Amino acid sequence: MTLIAIVGATGTGKSDFALDLAEAFGRVGRVAEVVNADAMQLYRGMDIGTAKLSVAERRGVPHHLLDVLDVTEEASAAAYQGDARAAIDDILARDGVALLVGGSGLYVSSVIHDFRFPGTDPAIRARLEAELAATGPGLLHAKLRSLDADTAASVDPQNGRRIVRALEVIELTGEPKAARLPDQPVPWREHRIVHLRSERAPLVERLDRRVLRMWNAGLVDEVRSLVPEGLERGVTARRAIGYAQALAQVHGRMSQQDAVAETQQLTRTYARRQVGWFARYRDAAAIDADDVVARGAELARQAALD
Repeated sequence: MTLIAIVGATGTGKSDFALDLAEAFGRVGRVAEVVNADAMQLYRGMDIGTAKLSVAERRGVPHHLLDVLDVTEEASAAAYQGDARAAIDDILARDGVALLVGGSGLYVSSVIHDFRFPGTDPAIRARLEAELAATGPGLLHAKLRSLDADTAASVDPQNGRRIVRALEVIELTGEPKAARLPDQPVPWREHRIVHLRSERAPLVERLDRRVLRMWNAGLVDEVRSLVPEGLERGVTARRAIGYAQALAQVHGRMSQQDAVAETQQLTRTYARRQVGWFARYRDAAAIDADDVVARGAELARQAALD
């Protein structure tokens, strides 16, 4: 039975690598299936801005946990953990290879590590969300930093939802460390990790071009089509990088030039945070995302091992 997590910053070619690996397994008689670990690719209709592969681009490889949420629904790592593990169990029960693919670090970690999410308290959550609405994320992030600097360092200072959840967990449990993954996590089940890495300069250039392609491919029109579906009511979806900026452009609050520039900057920042998150996977097979020879060798190695 095989579970392989393919991780890395946005723009490092995880989706293509996963398809290449699935084909490599196919050549040795194993069927590999992809389980999505990108939080934004869970949403129906959010395709261009998430670089979601179309059905035609998936090369016949089965994909799970794509297009499973409406844009009005809230994505959560706790719910995702159960759904992803169920998909993986099903694949492995059929003697297949499960490829967990994505750059949402908490989502990946929640699956491959034996991590149990604390409960929730509606009253605490409502109070913290009211404080977020009144003061913005900056003060709440400072509060989190005063309680647990390590957790604060792993949370985007602009991600109000994540900050609220971390503060809620700390208040519920009385344990600051309860809001983060354990320092030495226990594996959920046997797995391997492939970490696609890239030097900063070429990655930044690639990410900036990628954002331009999103706009040229019709991201603004995609956002317009999602507004009647409730995008602006979505707790998670409307804040997605690129979608928030395109939405501001649609409503005339931001020019296209500014929307593109802000998306590029936020994407670069997000990629930097991803690099930091995945650096904690010390047992990962780290390969150069741009090195064709290294990628091919890793494909052959994985297929041969299984």
